[in-house]
Amino acid sequence: MNPVKVAVVGAGVIGLSTAVCLAKALPYCSVKILAEKFSPDTTSDGAAGILLPEVFPDIPLERQRYWFKETFDHLQALVESPEAPEAGVYLSSGYHVFKDVPADPKPYWSDYVFGFRFMTDREMKRFPNHKFGQAFTSIKCECPSYLPWLEKRFRETGGQIKCEKVTDLQQLIPHYDVIMNCSGVWSHQLVGDQGVYPVRGQILKLHATWLKNFIRDGDGKTYVYPGINYVTIGGTRQKDDWRLELDKGDSEMMMEHCSQLEPSLKKAQVLEEWVGLRPGRKNPRVEREWLQAQDRQLLLVHNYGHGGCGISLSWGSALDAVGLVKKSLNEKPLHAKL
Repeated sequence: MNPVKVAVVGAGVIGLSTAVCLAKALPYCSVKILAEKFSPDTTSDGAAGILLPEVFPDIPLERQRYWFKETFDHLQALVESPEAPEAGVYLSSGYHVFKDVPADPKPYWSDYVFGFRFMTDREMKRFPNHKFGQAFTSIKCECPSYLPWLEKRFRETGGQIKCEKVTDLQQLIPHYDVIMNCSGVWSHQLVGDQGVYPVRGQILKLHATWLKNFIRDGDGKTYVYPGINYVTIGGTRQKDDWRLELDKGDSEMMMEHCSQLEPSLKKAQVLEEWVGLRPGRKNPRVEREWLQAQDRQLLLVHNYGHGGCGISLSWGSALDAVGLVKKSLNEKPLHAKL
């Protein structure tokens, strides 16, 4: 039996996770990653990296639980291994504070993080503009280390990598049996998905070694995430904004808002400013379809649209996407006449 040739389009955290899961689960596949940009130049490289997902309205909660739990378990195992320093993953504790009590004060992901509890009145005095808070320990995954670690794991399986901008999936059909579309916000152009849109995110990296615990505002835009070499503060969530230029006004706004949560940031040195485009979508798209080309059909599996939850759901949604490949190949083997 000839190997099943698979192209993974995209090399962010979703694309690399998908490629690694695919190469491990289906060793009879020959997997190649095609992408214009690789780490450190992907959108994932700028992500703050705390595992803390949102809830998507039209995805069954059990499927969301699976995505998060599998990702958390995968990264927790990595945290507890000798690979942790190279992969840039570690436990991170902190506060999630809200100006009003949220509709769901104990979200589904609270079952998987460590030590989840509501903040005490004494703790809340530190945040006078907020009425409610959650304290817990999660995992922080720094993509400038984690993406090269994933790429190394992928190469060890015999996987291939090619720097190539894919502008039309039709050009891949003669050369592959399966396409995994992990192109993020660029699926807007690549597969004509009008439901995916850019969510512009600008962040600052600060030298503030005295900070050890994260603080995140329930608005999802204001956060302080201490890391190994710098503190990431943010941010912006500007929908349908394709700008990749730095906005000084945004940087000043971030410093002002984050300094209200953590006043010591006023003394911090700015190391870097960064802008990226998150792949916004009402719900992530993890599904399959068949492309028809002359006398053959080609399996296309989509895995994109995770918004700001790419890292939080990366391994679980990759396993889900690989499961769709397995199911499809069992239903319609590619060596059979289609």
